[in-house]
Formats: sequence, C-alpha cells, structure tokens
Amino acid sequence: MSTSELAWFKSSYSGSQGDDCVEVARGMQAIHVRDSKDKCSPELALSPTVWNDFVAYAAQG
Repeated sequence: MSTSELAWFKSSYSGSQGDDCVEVARGMQAIHVRDSKDKCSPELALSPTVWNDFVAYAAQG
C-alpha cells in the first residue's frame, strides 16, 4: 500500500484555517505522520510502539 492510498486524519488540535496541521494515517506496519500543507514532502513512518510512546509523552502536557 502506498502512502497515497492511506486514510489520513487531521489532528484535532489543528486550526480550522487549515494552517499548522499534522495528519496521521495507520498503515499495515507503521503509523505515518505528515505536514498537511505539503502532502508531497517526506513523511515520518513510526512503529506502533514508538507512536504509542510519543502519544503518551505528548499527553503529559
């Protein structure tokens, strides 16, 4: 599956103006993260374990 076929979701913390947005998509073996303003730019591909660690850390505030 190419990343263009993934179902991308915008962060609920992104502004309604469409700026400063992060999008996330769940792939078969990785969580993909990209800048929604530049969909052709490089993406991060994180293992589910690393993604869960990041979300837990970010939730701490």
